[in-house]
Amino acid sequence: MAAGDEELRVDVEGRTLVIKNLAKVLYPRTGTTKGEVLDYYARIAPTMLVHLRDRAVTRIRWPHGVQDMSFFEKNAPAGTPSWVRTVRVPTTGSRSAERKDGTLDFPVVDDLATLTWLANLAAIELHVHQWRVGRNGRPRNADRIVVDLDPGEPAGLHECCQVALLVRDKLEERDLVGRPVLSGSKGLHLYATLPGRLPPEESTALAKEIAEELQAEHPRLVTATMTKARRRDKVFLDWSQNAGSKTTIAPYSLRGRERPYVAAPVSWDEVAEGAEDPLGLEQMTFGEVLDRVERLGDLFS
Repeated sequence: MAAGDEELRVDVEGRTLVIKNLAKVLYPRTGTTKGEVLDYYARIAPTMLVHLRDRAVTRIRWPHGVQDMSFFEKNAPAGTPSWVRTVRVPTTGSRSAERKDGTLDFPVVDDLATLTWLANLAAIELHVHQWRVGRNGRPRNADRIVVDLDPGEPAGLHECCQVALLVRDKLEERDLVGRPVLSGSKGLHLYATLPGRLPPEESTALAKEIAEELQAEHPRLVTATMTKARRRDKVFLDWSQNAGSKTTIAPYSLRGRERPYVAAPVSWDEVAEGAEDPLGLEQMTFGEVLDRVERLGDLFS
């Protein structure tokens, strides 16, 4: 076995896992290793698992680090431990199906052992739907909506914060409470728990309605149009991530960026500061997020 290819057998909540390559650098720019990624997910698990529970997880894996090729993975891979909970979900089109019967077998991350198993596979990013799985193992209707605020250059997080305050007002008009999350990439995500579950087409329509209202009221700042050519210097409100087949990066998930940024929940005071000051709010790394959770608790709950 080559240097740095150490292999450890560890017990995680009664499950035996073989952990490999702890010294492998997954983020070359910061020297962040696989061991540090595993440590982050272990430490954030008590906070993060609450928000992953009962949600099918799509992963993006970087086996050789974020500077190299990545791949999406929906189905539970070959060799998935028998104790990993999975849910079989019908797909809307055969192009996305990986099984001959037109279904996908997603893992569900309900415990630290499953989270550790995925991190050991270099599944750096965890993406989830806006619906949960019921006791019968079938997808339920959406229990929340999400609006993805994606800035078109030269707009950035500063403009996203300005638009986020406008989205918050639109949510409040509908008796919904917005919860902001830094995307860990360029923008912001705004979530709102629904008072009752809605079919994905209805939750999508709700998010689209908000986006189009703001586009009409603030055409120089906001666009609800997916055409990339129309996004320049505007904030695109992506309402489409509420579709039943779409996913969004999970709160507290790492991102496969040049630095180990995290989809980090923030307060509305911080968003307001970011709207006033172009340097008032920045994307956060995993170390900053762990420190914030220790000091502030779970801002997403």
